[in-house]
Amino acid sequence: MMKKVLISTFCMLAATSFATTAIAAGKGEELFKKHCAACHPNGGNIVNPKKTLAKKDREANGFKTAKDLVKNMRKPGPGMTPFDAKTIPDKDAKAIADYVLKTFK
Repeated sequence: MMKKVLISTFCMLAATSFATTAIAAGKGEELFKKHCAACHPNGGNIVNPKKTLAKKDREANGFKTAKDLVKNMRKPGPGMTPFDAKTIPDKDAKAIADYVLKTFK
């Protein structure tokens, strides 16, 4: 009996974790489209084509982690609008960064 309860609990937790991850990914995509897609359509860059969101370009420009991307959102270089924590809260900025890392390979 105890084994069935443990298995049921594990399955429920795994399903909840998967659903939470899927929701977060969807939110990242939604936020990217709202705040970023105008200048970064399909992961490109209309201001500076050498700084796309593709992994090779991101890493060449020092953006390897979600933390790096959020830092750049807050204090970007020339040509990019800064997004303060009031405009894009930290949790949302992280969701965008995670979406970028997972989407633009």
